[in-house]
Amino acid sequence: MMNERAAAVIVAGGSGRRMGFDKLAAKIGDVSVLERSIAAFEAAETIGRIVVVVSAANEETVQSWIADGRFSKLELAVRGGAERFDSVGNGIAALGEDFAGVIAVHDGARPLVCPQSIDETVNAAATTGAAVLAKPVADTLKRVDANGSVVESVPRDGMWAMETPQCARADWMRQAVAAARSADSSAAITDEVTALQHAGRPVTVVRSVSPNLKITFPGDIELAERLV
Repeated sequence: MMNERAAAVIVAGGSGRRMGFDKLAAKIGDVSVLERSIAAFEAAETIGRIVVVVSAANEETVQSWIADGRFSKLELAVRGGAERFDSVGNGIAALGEDFAGVIAVHDGARPLVCPQSIDETVNAAATTGAAVLAKPVADTLKRVDANGSVVESVPRDGMWAMETPQCARADWMRQAVAAARSADSSAAITDEVTALQHAGRPVTVVRSVSPNLKITFPGDIELAERLV
């Protein structure tokens, strides 16, 4: 397929407060978390353009990568917003209103996503309109109350854990993100799949078969180092 068919919006505006330092700048081997995330989309055949949504902490670094041509597909670094969908909206706007391909939104804190999985998810979205990389839930699920006590079991049949990238044709993604930004219930819309569902768009699941963990806590860095 043509490599201009899709564009990536990599969301890297988080503060990393739960880790006590910038998780996106943390190194896995000799390469930062964010750099690995960008490199995966650089290697994906379906991706023609990359925009990174940055924070004040990492903006200078990403701008330097653009200036030195480290990634040929990396076009722009734009500032994030107050909430997730403000950041995603800023990244989508940076692509321009005339972009009509697939938009792939990815969490910059998922550095192990493989290019093949990106391509499979983009191709599925190009065919069906929207698609997400996900894994079926294997663990036993329990509902727990505010006191930390187990209340009941939750059947895991048909339950999938959503990952990223989350992809959709550009017009669908723009509409869904714009609605999420203005919705009174936006706090309950935690990802693009939910926003697309609220907009009445069907989303296809693409099974994730490779490690694609989200770096959230210090121990995740050590785990990622063992997986690369």
